Amino acid sequence: MAFEHIAVVGAGAWGTALASVIARAGRKVTLCPRDRAATDLIRQRRESPRLPGIRIDERIAIAPASADAAAHDTLRLAVPSQHMCEAARTIAPALVAGTPVIACAKGIERGTHRFMTEVIAENAPAALPAILSGPSFAEDVARGLPAAVTLAAGDEAIAAMLAQALGSAAFRPYHSTDVRGVEIGGAAKNVLAIAAGIVAGRGLGASAAAALVTRGFAELARFGRAFGARPETLTGLSGLGDLILTCSSAQSRNYSFGIGLGRGQAPQPGTKLAEGIFTAPALIEMAKERAVEMPIAGAVVDILAGHVSVDAATERLLTRPFRAEG
Repeated sequence: MAFEHIAVVGAGAWGTALASVIARAGRKVTLCPRDRAATDLIRQRRESPRLPGIRIDERIAIAPASADAAAHDTLRLAVPSQHMCEAARTIAPALVAGTPVIACAKGIERGTHRFMTEVIAENAPAALPAILSGPSFAEDVARGLPAAVTLAAGDEAIAAMLAQALGSAAFRPYHSTDVRGVEIGGAAKNVLAIAAGIVAGRGLGASAAAALVTRGFAELARFGRAFGARPETLTGLSGLGDLILTCSSAQSRNYSFGIGLGRGQAPQPGTKLAEGIFTAPALIEMAKERAVEMPIAGAVVDILAGHVSVDAATERLLTRPFRAEG
């Protein structure tokens, strides 16, 4: 399995950045926007509207997302988590059994509580599902700045070969077989990044920000253990590493969204997608099913639902009973 010809379904910021990575790695790559109008626009401009100012490498072919994408050696589905089902169904009819299909979204499907590889498995049964996640901003990756991520698949040999197909001097994928652990880190950190943004937007200070990230990671780890994640995955790139990144930079959509909430701003129509908005309720519902305590994530859910104000949620967290750290 050389994985020489790779398709990326989804031509947003992250999909475009991944296509650039694959081209730099010397593989043939096709970038597949999800509709014909976007395909024509990107072909004409050689630029994604979601990643303005960064020219798409001429080595990258551009074709609309369709069942034809399944003819590639492997596929990356770089679409928002709530659209993963649709993307998987698009490529399913022509997919050869055992073709690796890598989810490049961080979230949990609303209603079903399915992780991204589960969504792929259900809607494209011939696929060999995998997950790519870690501390990486699309613009940095697209510009060729150094980044490291985790690529997980159930078969270690395939995970290693997929990582090799993506790897370059500036983009280092580490492979793993802990699919669930990688998915949990990516999903939970988006919710916690909203909380970190609220702290920043409210002007609660650097000490509060450090406490939030630390206690937030404790919540992520508790959730991960309850769902079978390995400790080394949770403290690795796709867990702690991604949490640190997204809780500290306005490049993070979730962090920026939280800053706005902290400042008392209503979300603006047309703003960039913050995956944590959709993941938060599912995360808490799943945590309750297994008696996992997640007060910070729970506060985010209540704020998003309008059940409490930012100040009331903050007071509730600060007045929790004193306890041993853990």
